[in-house]
Amino acid sequence: MSQLSNLLKGVEVEWLPLGDITNYEQPTKYLVESKNYSNTFKTPVLTAGKTFILGYTDEMDGIYTASENPVIIFDDFTTANKWVDFDFKAKSSAMKMITSKDQDKVLLKYIFYGLNSLPSGLVEGDHKRQWISNYSTKLFPIPPLPIQKEIVRILDTFTELTAELTAELTARKKQYSYYREELLSFSEEGGVVSGRRKVEWKTLGDIIVKSYSGSTPKAGKPEFYNHGTIPWLRTQEVKFTDIVETEIKITDFAVKNTAAKWIPLNCVIVAISGATAGRSAINKIPLTTNQHCLCLEINPKKALYRYVFHWVCLNYENLKGLGQGARGDLNSSIIKNFKIPIPFPTDSKKSLEEQARIVFILDKFDTLTTSISEGLPKEIELRQKQYEYYREKLLTFPKHN
Repeated sequence: MSQLSNLLKGVEVEWLPLGDITNYEQPTKYLVESKNYSNTFKTPVLTAGKTFILGYTDEMDGIYTASENPVIIFDDFTTANKWVDFDFKAKSSAMKMITSKDQDKVLLKYIFYGLNSLPSGLVEGDHKRQWISNYSTKLFPIPPLPIQKEIVRILDTFTELTAELTAELTARKKQYSYYREELLSFSEEGGVVSGRRKVEWKTLGDIIVKSYSGSTPKAGKPEFYNHGTIPWLRTQEVKFTDIVETEIKITDFAVKNTAAKWIPLNCVIVAISGATAGRSAINKIPLTTNQHCLCLEINPKKALYRYVFHWVCLNYENLKGLGQGARGDLNSSIIKNFKIPIPFPTDSKKSLEEQARIVFILDKFDTLTTSISEGLPKEIELRQKQYEYYREKLLTFPKHN
C-alpha cells in the first residue's frame, strides 16, 4: 500500500470525457459473411455479450488484425467489454470497437482497466446505446503516461496470475475426466478388467437401503416458510457437488403436514425433472427436498455412497438420455434400474477397498477442480477480488472541480 501511495502521490490528473480520448466504431468492415463456423478454422468470430467467441471462420478477407492493434470490444447494451489482442472477424455491428485516439497520451489498456471501474449507470430494461447516451460523456482520469504504464503493468500481473490459475484449472479438469473414465471403465460383460478387477453389474436399486422423494409445501402459506429452519432442496441446487446448505428453509409445521420428509445424511440425490434431470449431488446435512429429487440411501455393505456418486456423475448424459416426455423427465423406476459396476462382487471387503481406492483418487481431483473452499476455484476467486481491490486503488484519483 505504501508503494501505491508513493506511485499516486502528487500526480496531476486531467479529467476528460471518454468520447474525447477514444475512437468508437462499428466493425462493419470486418463482418463475417458465411455462417459456416468450425473449430478447425483459424479466425475467431466475435459477438457482443457473454458468448463472445461465436465460432471460427475460414474467411481470409476483412480480418481485423488486433494482434498488431489491440482493441476493446464493447457491448453497447450491457457495457460488458473485452480486451482483444488476437485477429478476428465480427458477427454483427451490434458489437462495438474502442481504440485510443492518441496512444502517446492515453494507453488503450489503461482505458480498458478503467472501464471496468466505472459505474455503468445502466437502468434495468434500458435498451439505449450505452456509449452514445452514457459512456462517451463519462469523465475519465488521465495521469501522466509513465503512471498509466505502471498501473497497467501492475494490473496485467494480476490478470496473468488469474489466467494461469484458470489454465491450470482447465488442465486439472481434463485430467480428472481422464482418470474418472479410466477408473470407472469396466467391461459390460463383467469379468476381468485390466487383468485384475472383476465386476458384477447391479442396478442402483440393488445397492440401496431405501429411496426417498419429497414435496413442495404450498406457496403462499406463511406457516410453511416463515422463520423456517429446516433445509429444503430444489433441483436447481443439485450441481454435482456436496450440499452443505440450501437457499430456502421450511418449518417443522411443513414437515409434519406435507410430504416433504427428512432424508438421512450422505444420500446420492438425483434430479429427475426437465432441464436438471440426471444431475446429482450428496447431502452433507440432513434436509428435505422437493418432489423433483430422488434420494438414494446407499447400503454401506454393498457400495460406498461416494463411489455411486462418481459413477452417476460420469453417466450424467446417459441418464439424461433416458428422460421421457416433452420435458425429458426421469422417474424412480428409471434411476433404480440404471446399472452400476461393483468390483470383486464375491468379496465384500475387497470390493469396498477397491471402491475406496477409486473414491480417494477422484475426490482429490474433485476437491481441486470444484471446491469453493479449498480448490482452484477458490484461489481464482481470491485473485479476482485482489485484482478488483488494487484496480480500485490504482484508479482512484482526487477530482478537482
